[in-house]
Amino acid sequence: MTGVETYGLDHYLMVDETTCKNLELLNNIQNGTRRGTLLDTLDRTITAMGARLLKQWIRYPLIDEKKIQARHDAVEEAVSKIHITRSIRDCLKSIHDLERLGSKISMGQSNARDLTALKRSLNQIPEILKTLSGFTSLLFQLQETVDPLYDLSTLIEDAIREDAPPTIHEGGIIREGYSDKLDELIGISRDGKGWLAKLEATERENTGIQTLKVRFNKVFGYYIEIPKARSSSVPGHYIRKQTLVNAERFITEDLKNFEARVLNAEEERAKLEFDLFNRVREQVAVHNPSIQTIARFLGRLDCLTNFAETADLNQYHRPDLNHEGRLFIQEGRHPVIEKMITGERFVPNTIEMDDRENQVLVITGPNMAGKSTVLRQVALMAIMTQMGSFVPAQKASLCITDRIFTRIGALDNLSQGQSTFMVEMQETANILNNATQKSLVIMDEIGRGTSTFDGMSIAWAVAEYLHDLRDHGVKTLFATHYHELTELSRTKPRLTNFNIAVKEWNDEIIFLRKLVAGGTNRSYGIQVARLAGVPGDVIRRAKTILLDLETQNRVLENLTSGPLAGTESLKTHVQLNLFQDPGNALIERLKKLDIAGMTPLDALNYLNELRERAKSGG
Repeated sequence: MTGVETYGLDHYLMVDETTCKNLELLNNIQNGTRRGTLLDTLDRTITAMGARLLKQWIRYPLIDEKKIQARHDAVEEAVSKIHITRSIRDCLKSIHDLERLGSKISMGQSNARDLTALKRSLNQIPEILKTLSGFTSLLFQLQETVDPLYDLSTLIEDAIREDAPPTIHEGGIIREGYSDKLDELIGISRDGKGWLAKLEATERENTGIQTLKVRFNKVFGYYIEIPKARSSSVPGHYIRKQTLVNAERFITEDLKNFEARVLNAEEERAKLEFDLFNRVREQVAVHNPSIQTIARFLGRLDCLTNFAETADLNQYHRPDLNHEGRLFIQEGRHPVIEKMITGERFVPNTIEMDDRENQVLVITGPNMAGKSTVLRQVALMAIMTQMGSFVPAQKASLCITDRIFTRIGALDNLSQGQSTFMVEMQETANILNNATQKSLVIMDEIGRGTSTFDGMSIAWAVAEYLHDLRDHGVKTLFATHYHELTELSRTKPRLTNFNIAVKEWNDEIIFLRKLVAGGTNRSYGIQVARLAGVPGDVIRRAKTILLDLETQNRVLENLTSGPLAGTESLKTHVQLNLFQDPGNALIERLKKLDIAGMTPLDALNYLNELRERAKSGG
């Protein structure tokens, strides 16, 4: 740890866990992997620092306009100089994880290879800084005065061997020429190898045994090995050390003295190398704050050039920021789906929202038409804008959003005793209780987990509440199958109806994927069921039932004059309470009481019984 910093959640666009999961920012909601997520689409980072920082930027977008604009300025300049940007990214390929390397070194847990990795990374800094000298954006400059640590890389170059082993206690990690004493010990080891070769040649000549070998192992040390077939030719001064199946091993006084001298030198060398390595490591650890500063800079550089690379490859454009509460996206695309879609072209859509006329958009249309895609791509573009990225649209102008809320999907939490509908209502309650005028709300198919009338009533009431929230309302994209909700536009001035266009042909539907003004009064659920492979008998029976239902009285007249539009008719349209009212139970008991047949004592006893029931909750 190099210091403590404070931060406040009000400095970031708040994206709660539910929204992060629903929008699949970091993990795929189906299998938990990163495939099909915003992170997977945007991540072309090269360094480990950049990859970690990108996750943080996605999870915590900014709300400070100046900081957002600074990131946009940097990305715009990097895109305009994309060839130079790519040369910088080539340099980043040689950068190791400086954050973790610095931490390992400062905590005394690094080996020689960690130091050489640090050296190779530091050697790239001069080239990166030289290339960045042609950039003017502030985020491309080192904002703190910091030594590029030339002396540190020189120290590691002079001291640590490039081919150092992963262990630090067995030698072989310090370069020759760094320490005179170490060079002397290394010389003994090197001369010893020459002496052994000379000894082998001499003994072969003296004994006449050409198969004689001088060898070493860690268990028996140095020895002379002679095949058993020549054991009769062994000189008298040889001392037997070990007998094998096919050979005999011997030692001489000269070899014993040599072994003591060399092994001593090897031991001293390993100890000295470990001491020298520790001294180098301690000198490097002193510079850890500077290493961490460089690491943060390189992580930011990686993220910004990553945005530039992604924007150039995917035709993303810079979004504008406005102060009028306006959200305008021209020909916007879903950044993830447009990369994963197969078999058809992704159809872009234009969305315009504000706080005066188009604050709440009620979007109707059939399943599979693309309602959810439109909703999610708006939320993703708001996040991408405020994290500093360009967006997949021809043109975009967005106001700064303080929180993004989503109510999407149908998931239960049975381990906590929560049904699908309970989870849906809890998420809805969180939105209604915490959304502000500067928030963005995504409501996708609310009210599906209960009866038709219950669900429609809740959806209607929620849409009204979001429109009227704190007398200002909140920008809301409200997708629903309850096409009766389109009637809300008659009484709510900032609510506008849209639908996803489809075309009917030969009793089939063709999805046009285009968002158009106006509502729709059909859901096309039966056609979608047929596309899914539901048996023909079921489809035909469903059409018959649908025709019967559509010929009956519609609910719409009751909606516009009933409990959803006013409160007078609540007395005649009351839903049964889940729990019995204790007051009603008491009244029912008193109604059944035969007062004429009761004595005063019976009345007192019955009154006492009622009181005891009340105390026990019965």
